Amino acid sequence: MADYPINKIRNFGVIAHIDAGKTTTSERILFYTGISHKIGEVHEGDTIMDWMEQERERGITITAAATTAYWSPTDAKDKEAEKVKLNIIDTPGHIDFTIEVKRSLRVLDGAVVVFDGVAGVEPQSETNWRYADDYKVPRICFINKLDRLGASFDRSFKSILERLSPNGLKLQIPDGHEDQFKGVVDLLTMEYVTSEGQKGEKVIKGPIPEHLKAEAERERANTVEKIVEHDDQAMADYLEGKEISVDRLRQILRKAVIENKIFPVFCGSALKNKGVQLILDAVAYYLPSPLDIPPAVGVDSKGQSVEAKPDDNFYFSALAFKTATDPFVGSLTFFRVYSGKLSSGSYVLNTRSGQQERISRIVRLHANQREEIKEIYAGNIAATVGLKDTKTGDTLCDPEHPIILEGIDIPEPVISLRIEPKTKADQEKMSLSLRKLSDEDPTFRIKTDEETAETIISGMGELHLEIIVDRLKREFGVGVNVGRPQVAYKETITGTAEAEGKYIRQSGGRGQYGHVWLRIEPKERGSGFEFVNAIRGGSIPEEFINPTEKGVREAMDKGVLAGFPLVDIKVTLYDGSYHEVDSSEIAFKIAGAIALQEVSKRAKLVLLEPIMKLEVITPDRFMGETTGDLASRRGQIENMSERGQLNLKVISAKVPLSEMFGYATTLRSLTEGRGTFTMEFSRYEIVPQNIAGQIMEGKK
Repeated sequence: MADYPINKIRNFGVIAHIDAGKTTTSERILFYTGISHKIGEVHEGDTIMDWMEQERERGITITAAATTAYWSPTDAKDKEAEKVKLNIIDTPGHIDFTIEVKRSLRVLDGAVVVFDGVAGVEPQSETNWRYADDYKVPRICFINKLDRLGASFDRSFKSILERLSPNGLKLQIPDGHEDQFKGVVDLLTMEYVTSEGQKGEKVIKGPIPEHLKAEAERERANTVEKIVEHDDQAMADYLEGKEISVDRLRQILRKAVIENKIFPVFCGSALKNKGVQLILDAVAYYLPSPLDIPPAVGVDSKGQSVEAKPDDNFYFSALAFKTATDPFVGSLTFFRVYSGKLSSGSYVLNTRSGQQERISRIVRLHANQREEIKEIYAGNIAATVGLKDTKTGDTLCDPEHPIILEGIDIPEPVISLRIEPKTKADQEKMSLSLRKLSDEDPTFRIKTDEETAETIISGMGELHLEIIVDRLKREFGVGVNVGRPQVAYKETITGTAEAEGKYIRQSGGRGQYGHVWLRIEPKERGSGFEFVNAIRGGSIPEEFINPTEKGVREAMDKGVLAGFPLVDIKVTLYDGSYHEVDSSEIAFKIAGAIALQEVSKRAKLVLLEPIMKLEVITPDRFMGETTGDLASRRGQIENMSERGQLNLKVISAKVPLSEMFGYATTLRSLTEGRGTFTMEFSRYEIVPQNIAGQIMEGKK
């Protein structure tokens, strides 16, 4: 028997751009739901959700933290009957840890998106919103930090409508801004809401002050009109002048939110303990339970589409969305149960590896604290200890009823570092420690340079790799020396060509014979590799086709022009020949590699470099120096705008990653320490000829 009704479960994440106040909001949620008895503060380094030492030192979130809490809405008539179970994930805001947001949104049913009341929508807000769109996750918006200098609810709300969705809908308006911010007006109940107590724990509701009445009535009419548009009967009643009850409005709004037709917008200040309880109310009222969304769909062992019904009595299926190394219990695998139930001591099938694994312990998580439980039911999020071969995106299911659920799309790394162990003792531990970190984080990759035997680590940005090196030292006791960051260049072609590859060896006894003809064509940027077998009439036997493709793939990984991976090409194997005795798989593999090298050289090879989307915020008097510096870095400025009444300029640009090393220091010196920037990967573009020459000579 499930410990909590599935229709009362809310699986949601807190997502935002870095520094929008996301972790501060999460800490208030934990306090008001009774999980913690002290509010952790980011600036004091004692938060619960940011539990890693690096997170507390830097004041940023690095890894998604999960917790479970319970909440009864503030105006619930029967507190116990209306109580909901909250499975909450606090995600990072920094682009370097974007995989944490992506994999969390894959398994969540809803999200609270936090915005800075001064800045409004920022670049990472847009990226996270796009991820939520991809997974069709219903959202609630919270415009935070209205107590800050330069805050504006209306301007932030307008940025949501313009940059994210025209379906944003005000459910509250604030009373004052900056140091005059006192409370909010609830546009559905038409109550004035503020909080009392040292930590804002007591919610006070009362009549709307006179100076806000006219604005509140005007805004409410607009809000109610937008809600009733989603229900024909309510619309008819509204047009007849009938009063629509708050409960009915909430029912209609809930349906529209779940269908992603409305995104309710709330406001407050988490730091000043205002507005957070009303966000929890909104989670209970408007975000879906696992029953309110379509069942997860996978494929069975025959490739047939099959549903994972959110029912405790259905066959068990779950998605592993995160693995972590715990110093006390070893490996932790976080998973979301889509159907059935799981008991400790039972066996599950990993449909990627085909192996069965025993579930020794199941734990419910509270950030880095754990509570052991015997069973976990459909719709819940938990972790298990000690799985040997389960990675991010793997499906775990009932061995008798295999199913493969949709996995998680992993972005490619854009930056690399050479690292070497400081001592012989470090050398022995380094590869094992790196392997554990790459199992946790699929965007972190390791490879060995075959020519120099050096270890190269790759990730999503300078900060990402800096944190990895720091974790190596702190968590695993491995000291390493670090080289200069290297950009993850790639190679591609711009033309079409054909060439042959021949591998013939005679050295007494049985020889080697492999002979292929390949055609190569460019593909759309980002579309990957395609291999086509166009052999007709048996000129190459079937058993040599796969080895040829393998040879082509290995040659692509090594690159042709400058040793960088070859991407976005279509290779067609259309002719060749074989020898009855001397042909072998290895001969065709080598012939495939030779042909790929040759055909690529004829197809106009070019280098590609990662281009970053950059947003710089600077006081307007430093505008000239900042834009001039960006131009010197091959930056293309796309847009300039103003931010509020603070004489700040926002510059949006696209800049090659190779030009951005050390930019933080340069920007600080150009702007007397007042400029800030955010950067995220945008796309790959062809490197100009003169720069490509420098890269190939090893000067860049």
